[in-house]
Amino acid sequence: MEREIYQEALSLRDELVAWRRQLHRHPELGFDLPVTRAFVFEKLREMGYEPQDVGRAGITCTIGRGAPVFLLRGDMDALPMQEETGLPFASENGCMHACGHDFHTTALLGAARLLRQHEGELRGTVKLLFQPAEETMDGAQDVFDAGILEHPHVDAAMALHVVQAPFGTVNYTPGSACGSSDVFTITVNGRGGHGAAPHRNIDPINVAAHIVLSLQTINSREVNPNEMIVLTICSLHAGSAANVTPAQAVLKGTIRTMNLEVKEFARQRLTEICRDVCRTFRAECDIAFTGAGIPPMINDPALTEELSGYIDALLGSGSVRHIERMTGSEDFSVFSHHVPCALYWFGTGSAEEGYPYGVHDPRVTFREDALPEMAAVYAQSAICWLANHHQ
Repeated sequence: MEREIYQEALSLRDELVAWRRQLHRHPELGFDLPVTRAFVFEKLREMGYEPQDVGRAGITCTIGRGAPVFLLRGDMDALPMQEETGLPFASENGCMHACGHDFHTTALLGAARLLRQHEGELRGTVKLLFQPAEETMDGAQDVFDAGILEHPHVDAAMALHVVQAPFGTVNYTPGSACGSSDVFTITVNGRGGHGAAPHRNIDPINVAAHIVLSLQTINSREVNPNEMIVLTICSLHAGSAANVTPAQAVLKGTIRTMNLEVKEFARQRLTEICRDVCRTFRAECDIAFTGAGIPPMINDPALTEELSGYIDALLGSGSVRHIERMTGSEDFSVFSHHVPCALYWFGTGSAEEGYPYGVHDPRVTFREDALPEMAAVYAQSAICWLANHHQ
């Protein structure tokens, strides 16, 4: 059956490439995905599915019947950046699919086509999820709150993500695979005035500098060195004139860990340190986190071991590779704290193969031959997992 699905997927290549280019030409952001959603709805209905809204902008549908239930997820949103690839189908609207979500959406549509062709072989239900707002890290939580893991109840879930790696490799880390993400904004309020009279002012830039240095002690002095934690200030803005002390400084950054306890501890200590530093210099501050953040991604060891066998049988022995865990974040992690999940990184070309740029680079391109292979991996994994867990 593996070769049958693989050959069927290869026969879809031209159609999948056309779909991907259509999506790539019209990228959209966050939850605001009218063109993308209309495209997905149209294709699913043409295949005989009955897609439904889930959450603010998600799309879901099912195929098969009864338990168990296996969820396949692909994200749909793009990034707010100007494309510089020079491709004939490049975006021209100031946004770009620089993280390959056009690939993910297309591959999941391809899997939907393959599953329809093999519907009689399904020993349970496959639930498809086209998710919005992964880049803003709130799409998964939104569809989770809307009940995506219920009605019918999901027993396991899988997602694929493109990555700059040798073409056709399928890469994963068992256990803790990706970091959590907590995005914060620190607003330091001082007292502005003439730069020649600093004694009359409360300099928020000086306070912000002390905050930046003090926060690094969380990493180096307060968390067990065996634990992974990255706390980074990525933005510091204050003032605009050379001779004026501003009244305010704004810092923005992220905290990433592999441990929920460390995640909560770091949030708490960031708040305490910022307030105490500001108090020391007679300033005030406001600390705002973007929601509760997202947890670390947990790849279920048993599920990833099982699916890896199916993928190796499909693509050839040695296709699946272990890689080091990533400090970056993926909001598929939200589901991984409720049901067994597997997140794989699909290689769409390395620098040595002529693909020198990674995701989130305005020049990044991906080898389109990956589209049918990703669709086949999705479909094959779902069919085999259901067969193995049907009772």
